[in-house]
Amino acid sequence: MTPYDIALLIHILLFCYWLGGDVGVFYSSQFVVDSKLSRETRLTAAKIMLGCDLIPKICMSLMLTVGGILAHYLGIEHELWQLIGIILLGPLWLSMVLVLHYKHNANYIPLLTKVDYLFRWAMIAALVTSSIYTYNTGRLADNPWIIIKLLGFAFLIFCGLMIRINLKEFSITYAKMLQDSHDDADNLQMVRSLRRVKPWVVTIWLVLIFEAYVGIAKPFMG
Repeated sequence: MTPYDIALLIHILLFCYWLGGDVGVFYSSQFVVDSKLSRETRLTAAKIMLGCDLIPKICMSLMLTVGGILAHYLGIEHELWQLIGIILLGPLWLSMVLVLHYKHNANYIPLLTKVDYLFRWAMIAALVTSSIYTYNTGRLADNPWIIIKLLGFAFLIFCGLMIRINLKEFSITYAKMLQDSHDDADNLQMVRSLRRVKPWVVTIWLVLIFEAYVGIAKPFMG
């Protein structure tokens, strides 16, 4: 296999595990909010949900780096500093994801959570700005589908942020569930929170499929 083939294989695997993992997270969340189940069963479902949730986060953190490497092998030239940034982005983002997941009780996690939140907004701004600049300068005139994929990825990050914002009540009730101090009102709050994020979750699935289509069909390619 050539380096391009390896990068393409990783890219495909990241897509598959992202979409599959995201579906698994949402499916298992239905058991977490089911008040008819015992507390122990719901907590077990929550552990499964949180474990599965790490998979899409890992895939998202690595996707831009792998995509940038693929673009390089397709003949899209980058300045040296850009190429270094693309290569380092994935490992650095992944490191933050893993620390947030495995060290969630550390005293620096609240600060790192804010950094992660702002970082994602910064990524959206950077992707949109670079896409507009690239379009206006004609740098990707022969490969406009890459711009579509970049904007699609920015929207995926945005959807993830909307899910995070709307899941606050879910998280509060889950914390109460761990302490066995939740009541029916908390259960209802958790259900409402999950309903609010459902459109964003489904949108992520659809955009991921659209991104896969764009990568295969390469529409508007010169």
